[in-house]
Amino acid sequence: MSEQEQAERIVGEFTLATPVGAESPVPLPYPVPTPDAEWELPNGFAHVFYGEGNQGITRPVILCDGFNLGKSDLTALYAGLDRDYPLLTQLRRRGRDVILLGLDERSASILDNAEAAMAAILRTTAEQLGDAPLTVGGFSMGGLITRYALAKLELRRMDHRVRLYFSYDTPHRGAVVPVGLQAFSHFIPVPNPFARQMNSPAARQLLWRHYDPKTGEIGIAPERKQFLEELEQVGNWPQIPLKLALANGRGDGTGLPIPPGETALKVERIYPGTTFYTQAEGKDVIVAELKRRFPPAEKPITTNGFPELDGAPGGTLRSYGILADTLKKAGAQTDLRHESVCFVPTVSAVAIRDIDQQKDLYAHVEDLPQEESEVDEFIWSSETTGHTAITQELGEWLLERLPD
Repeated sequence: MSEQEQAERIVGEFTLATPVGAESPVPLPYPVPTPDAEWELPNGFAHVFYGEGNQGITRPVILCDGFNLGKSDLTALYAGLDRDYPLLTQLRRRGRDVILLGLDERSASILDNAEAAMAAILRTTAEQLGDAPLTVGGFSMGGLITRYALAKLELRRMDHRVRLYFSYDTPHRGAVVPVGLQAFSHFIPVPNPFARQMNSPAARQLLWRHYDPKTGEIGIAPERKQFLEELEQVGNWPQIPLKLALANGRGDGTGLPIPPGETALKVERIYPGTTFYTQAEGKDVIVAELKRRFPPAEKPITTNGFPELDGAPGGTLRSYGILADTLKKAGAQTDLRHESVCFVPTVSAVAIRDIDQQKDLYAHVEDLPQEESEVDEFIWSSETTGHTAITQELGEWLLERLPD
């Protein structure tokens, strides 16, 4: 096997990770305390950190991890939630007990991972000292896991004692990974982590549109349809707690400076000539031209009827930047023009509009009636920020709304 052939084969050794979920927090080291307790749960586990002055679980806040490949790293999660704005430190200073909920497999079905959330809630109420109300929520997919878990507990008429539910840049209407990138993960001629992530049960449930590697079709995955049906069967949302939603994208309709139909990333040396384009509206729109030499193949990827997703208002992900970094390590020459694109549109994060239509995707959320949203209160960022990035603006807004 030649050196270049080997380089092509190792390109998929990465996953699309969010700032919060990254396994290597920057800067290192970050002072993460030792948990006061550790729990093993069905399909997951938890680390418990008591609030200042507490001798046990007194005023609990359960925070659920989000989507990636593999097992949650709760040390990295703690750092990610406390590094840029000290959300966990502020919670504990206020006498709140932080319970970080991890998942044995973050790419598993949301329905399966909701079992971990339900178990964490019930164990919390069983061990709690006193009867202070619970706060439960999650980041990205973690918001969907806890949303479903609470609704299911209510359907079973189980007293969860939760008075506040929150979702932090959660894709209630779906998340977006450029279809060209999804297809590229399967264009790599060997099994790889990126392909496993893109075709995992969670990805099929989360993504607004999914690329099916077996058929080459682009559409709503059957697993997403099933998840939405299951969600509807439990009532869609929990009814007892106050429901909050936080968005990392802007609410004034201002997206990213990414014109549709432009080159986002072009590659030479490794996968020479492979080019990714920003999403444009229209029929038979080319979003990627995939080329490889080992074995030789070329594949154009086209979409039909998509809105301009890459530049939409929303929390961003370094989707093309992460791939470019990996390609360069393998010896490729890259022309990266749009490092980050929209991952969770603002309207999806605050559950107010679907993202199928351009006018809804770019809606001025700040001008829409609150009652259009499916949550009770929501906030968007004044400036576009990375998906699940913990900012002072969003963190303080959440802290102010914690139940007494």
